[in-house]
Amino acid sequence: MEFIRGIHNLRSRHRGCIASIGNYDGVHLGHQRVLRQLVDHSASYRLPSLVMCFEPTPREFFAGDSGPVRLSTFRDKYERFRSHGIDRFLCVYFNSHIASMEPEDFIRVLLVDGIGVRRLVVGDDFRFGHDRAGDFRTLVEAGERHGFEVEDTPSYNVDGRRVSSTAIREALKAGDLKEAERLLGRPYVMSGAVVHGDRLGRQLGFPTANLRIGRRRSPMTGVFAIRVHGLGLVRAGVANLGTRPTVDGRDLLLEVHIFDFEETIYGRRVEVEFVERLRDELRFDSIELMTEQMRKDAAQARAILAEAGRRSEQ
Repeated sequence: MEFIRGIHNLRSRHRGCIASIGNYDGVHLGHQRVLRQLVDHSASYRLPSLVMCFEPTPREFFAGDSGPVRLSTFRDKYERFRSHGIDRFLCVYFNSHIASMEPEDFIRVLLVDGIGVRRLVVGDDFRFGHDRAGDFRTLVEAGERHGFEVEDTPSYNVDGRRVSSTAIREALKAGDLKEAERLLGRPYVMSGAVVHGDRLGRQLGFPTANLRIGRRRSPMTGVFAIRVHGLGLVRAGVANLGTRPTVDGRDLLLEVHIFDFEETIYGRRVEVEFVERLRDELRFDSIELMTEQMRKDAAQARAILAEAGRRSEQ
């Protein structure tokens, strides 16, 4: 998959494609349906498929940290697009200039002159341009003038519930990992590089792999039974996702204790699959009390993961 960073890096060879525009946060089941449509249309038109996203997202640009928490990092999104067979990923820097574009200018600069779109696939609630004045009808009318087709995708429902990034955030915040998995079409994961920590866990008998997960905020915090992918065999473990209030931590950190594992893995990139939420992140009055709770968490996580393994074998 070709990654194009910014419209200034578009070249004449990039004109002519089947495209979609959106945040694609989490790349959930609804997003996956759109990606399949893109790939199918790409084959029938014999043109490359392209996904256009904005960084920061428009809501982040206007709302800052009060905007929605991301479900996935930019790298995770890239990997999902690549795995679905998308040919090109265009990342457009969202700034005041893009935000102030009238809908017709947005269409001309980005869609017509920029990528030469031949067929555009968007969600049924897609809005764009200054004050979000552009909508599906605006695109259809522009397509008639500029020679491209527009296709909308109705909401995707699972058991009567609309699949959306918002619904997944709500499920994760509530600790309902099963519901999040149902809407995502896969378990919720975080990935990142293993970095050096303060080695407190090792001193307490619980060595941890500390992950730099590329985000300042998380849709959930707490202690979880987890599986770790990327180390050969899938490994079981327990993880704390939060700021570590007992030791006056401030930054978001994912600390993973992998059961029965002693290899040095600094610098390795791993993926952490969240299986079940055990409890909230707590502030303890002493390190001793925290260590005792860690033992209980580890025992509970082992039992949960063992039972999950047995169910999967049946």
